[in-house]
Amino acid sequence: MARFSIEELLEAGLFKSRWILAPFYLGLILALVMLLVAFINELVHTLPNVFTLDVEQIILSVLTLIDLSLAGNLVLIVIFSGYENFVSKIDTHGSEDRPAWMGTLDFSGLKMKLIGSIVAISAISLLRAFMSVLEPEVGLDERRLVWLVVLHFTFLMSGVLFAFMDWLAAVTEKHVRKEVRVHG
Repeated sequence: MARFSIEELLEAGLFKSRWILAPFYLGLILALVMLLVAFINELVHTLPNVFTLDVEQIILSVLTLIDLSLAGNLVLIVIFSGYENFVSKIDTHGSEDRPAWMGTLDFSGLKMKLIGSIVAISAISLLRAFMSVLEPEVGLDERRLVWLVVLHFTFLMSGVLFAFMDWLAAVTEKHVRKEVRVHG
């Protein structure tokens, strides 16, 4: 009969607790379905009227579709890389359709993809807001536009700061490895 120490049991329990995250990723799959429904709803709403809509309305509809597509990509990135980084590797049985970044995206890479997607989504929302200003029936909501610009700038600066911190960490790590080789 094998005897396990309290430390071994605790560590085994801690390691297995990562599976508590699995329902979160299942919930994100449902969120992906919700985005798909919104995408289809936008298409169904726009397509029958495509010949009666003016150019700005079509562009706004296309921007909405792009926005939803980017949000879907973002959710999928979080599902795949989050699951692989924190729960378990995904075995795709050598499928040629496996995304090239799958299994190679660490937490730092995930963070950069997330902020990049958020900045892109924010930019599209800002562009959509500016495009809607051109519509005669929509009044100019300066306060909303200011907040959209402020939020977009905040997301953009967050991305720059994240990139700088990752660069700084890489330079520091490279320097430490060099020091260890020289003195170790």
